[in-house]
Amino acid sequence: MSARDQEKISSFKDSLEKRVVTLPDGTFLPSIGQGTWYMGENPQTKNKEIKALQLGIELGMKLIDTAEMYGNGDSERLVGEAIKGRRDKVFLVSKVYPHHAGLDSIETACENSLKRLGTDHLDLYLLHWRGRVPLAETIEGMERLRKDGKIVRWGVSNFDTDDMKELWNTANGKKCVTNQVLYHLGSRGIDYDLLPWHQEHNMPIMAYSPLAQGGSLRRQLLSDPTIIEIAEKYNVQPLQIALAWTIRSNNVIAIPKAVKEEHVLANAQAATIQLTIEDLNRLDEVFPKPTRKIPLDII
Repeated sequence: MSARDQEKISSFKDSLEKRVVTLPDGTFLPSIGQGTWYMGENPQTKNKEIKALQLGIELGMKLIDTAEMYGNGDSERLVGEAIKGRRDKVFLVSKVYPHHAGLDSIETACENSLKRLGTDHLDLYLLHWRGRVPLAETIEGMERLRKDGKIVRWGVSNFDTDDMKELWNTANGKKCVTNQVLYHLGSRGIDYDLLPWHQEHNMPIMAYSPLAQGGSLRRQLLSDPTIIEIAEKYNVQPLQIALAWTIRSNNVIAIPKAVKEEHVLANAQAATIQLTIEDLNRLDEVFPKPTRKIPLDII
C-alpha cells in the first residue's frame, strides 16, 4: 500500500474515532461498522471478503455484524477467519434466529455461533426478528448468556415501536442496548416514531442496508440530482452522501457491506463528511420525512 493510501487510512481512522455512538452502558462505537450479509457464500470471493473486513478493521470500523442465518453459518465462519489474531480490535455482533431464542435452544445457538466465529464471547447478541417465543423467555435466555460470559450485552433487530415499548416494560427489557433496523434515505419510516422513541430512551439504532441494497431505491440514490450536487460539493460519491446522512446524528450506527477495497475506503471516508443544515434540508425535500406511521421496512 502506497504512502498516500496509508495517509488516507490514518485520516479516515481519525474521523471514525471522532464520529462515535454511545451505547447505554457507556461503550463508544464508531458510527460506521461493517455488515456481512451474503458474505462467505461464494468460495471464489472468500479471500477478497476477508481482506475487505480486515481493511475495515484497520480503518477503525471495528464493529462487525453477522448472524447464524447468513449462509447458514458461512458468514460467521468467514468473519472468524477475518478476525483471527485481531479479536481484541473487534466489536463482534451476531444474531439468533427467533426459533432458537427460547430457553431450551438459545444457549446452543450461541455456542454454535461462537465456535464458527472462533471466539469465546460476543460483544453483542441480537434477536434477529420477533417470533413466537415470548419476549420474557428470550430476555431470560439473553441474561443467562450474559451472566455466563458468553455475551457481553444483548439487543434486538427488526422491532417496531410497539415491540420496543413491550420489550421495555418486560422484566429486564431495559437491558437491551440497541435495535437493528432497515434505515436509509429511501426508507425513512422510523423517523416518524421509532427513532424518536430510541432517542428518548437513550438507545441507539443500528442501521442495516444503509446504502439501499440493490433495486430501484439504490439507483435513485446514485442518480438523484440533489445528491449528485451535494456529492460534487464534497468531492465524493453519491452513496457516500447517503451514508453520511444516515450517521448525521450521534445515535445511529450504520453497517454497510463492502467486498472491494475501494468500497471499504469509501465507506470509511463517509465519516469525514459533515453535512450542513442546508444539505439536510435539500435532502429532506427529495426524500421527505414521513408524516404518518409507516410499518417497519424489513428485507
